[in-house]
Amino acid sequence: MKKQLLAAAIAAFTVSGVAVAHEAGDVILRLGVAHVSPEVNSGRIKTAATGKLGDSKVSDVESNTQLGLTATWIVAPHLGVEILAATPFTHDIKVKGVDSALNDLGLTGTTIDGKFGKAKHLPPTVSAQYFFLDPKSKFQPYVGLGLNYTIFLDASLSRKAKDNGFDGLDLENSWGWAAQLGADVAITDKLFLNAAVWKIDINTTATSHNAIAGKTKVNVEIDPWVVFLGLGWKF
Repeated sequence: MKKQLLAAAIAAFTVSGVAVAHEAGDVILRLGVAHVSPEVNSGRIKTAATGKLGDSKVSDVESNTQLGLTATWIVAPHLGVEILAATPFTHDIKVKGVDSALNDLGLTGTTIDGKFGKAKHLPPTVSAQYFFLDPKSKFQPYVGLGLNYTIFLDASLSRKAKDNGFDGLDLENSWGWAAQLGADVAITDKLFLNAAVWKIDINTTATSHNAIAGKTKVNVEIDPWVVFLGLGWKF
């Protein structure tokens, strides 16, 4: 009996009652938490003095959660344009394989592996969205496809990297595509819950300088999943 009541409540919540009514001209603001989880694919680290260092690479760009904000303009029935913004995400950057590569070159005792530095980034993303159901449906699933511009800020080296002769860290800004899946569920005619996920293409080149090895750089695909959960208001 409890299962039947729960099923009936879910059905009533998703197909009846308050209507979202995403109509042409509406502006929808959504505020919540955004979690960025990178999927890292790194090239080999290269120095001016040694070339590519063995199997060295960026091993991890750690996840981070921040305040997220989206704004959608409904331009026509079923169609919207969205801007994604957030407070700056901060990521620790880790490397591996450097120590063994340097040892192979006779430079023993070097301990670079582990946390190499950290950087902040902003992920402004513009997407075209398609809403599948009738504009008056309480449940509004959608897909989006768009363009991301990632801005890297305040990159800095770890103490260990500095102690081993590195100076400065720079990450190039990145243009890339973004794909999205999300849904709005009405609470009132103006307020609703929102959940969304993006896959974003982010590619950068990280550059530093070492007192002995000279200019050091590596190409990295970060390509994060971004998960958002929050509340939306329609104006």
